[in-house]
Amino acid sequence: MRLLLADDHDLVRETLAAFLVAEGFEQVRCVASLPEALAVLEEDRGFDLVLLDYTMPGMSGLEGLARARAAAPNVPIAIISGTAQRDLAEAVLQAGAAGFVPKTLAARAMIAAVHLMASGDVFAPISLLLREPAIAASLQSLTRRETDVLRGICEGKSNKEIARDLDLQEVTVKLHVKTLSRKLGAKNRTHAAMIARDSGLS
Repeated sequence: MRLLLADDHDLVRETLAAFLVAEGFEQVRCVASLPEALAVLEEDRGFDLVLLDYTMPGMSGLEGLARARAAAPNVPIAIISGTAQRDLAEAVLQAGAAGFVPKTLAARAMIAAVHLMASGDVFAPISLLLREPAIAASLQSLTRRETDVLRGICEGKSNKEIARDLDLQEVTVKLHVKTLSRKLGAKNRTHAAMIARDSGLS
């Protein structure tokens, strides 16, 4: 498998390239800017995947992605980025990238993502993209009292403590926990708290 890696940060580029080679990738060609990447693609389109740093020289945001895709229309081209922003990830994927890869990904996840994209699939970090509208709608469907109970769960309080704080019977709190968990699609109270935190409720 042959990769073209374009990133202007020497340490990031060299570390990632060395890791990919150590994991069995046949060749990792490294450059430090979009113009260099385009020059390489002009002479050699036999790469299985191209990784472009979103903020390196010459990129100009999504314009750089478009130029790279035009230069090598049959090669999967993905964006790597030091910032994991949902809006950016969605824009990159909508622009036709093979994936959006945060540099903060764990090494094993990075390797898995590279294999996935090189095989023709699209990669997007689930944790980034699935703070989805459906979750927001579910949270909005909670009653005020259910939201109060959920905040108590997020604070690590027991049903008894939540009942005392809200001046409710403990059995009533248990009922609210069951109902709000069902609305959120949560397996248990811990899962409900995770969903709430990921959505910015707590």
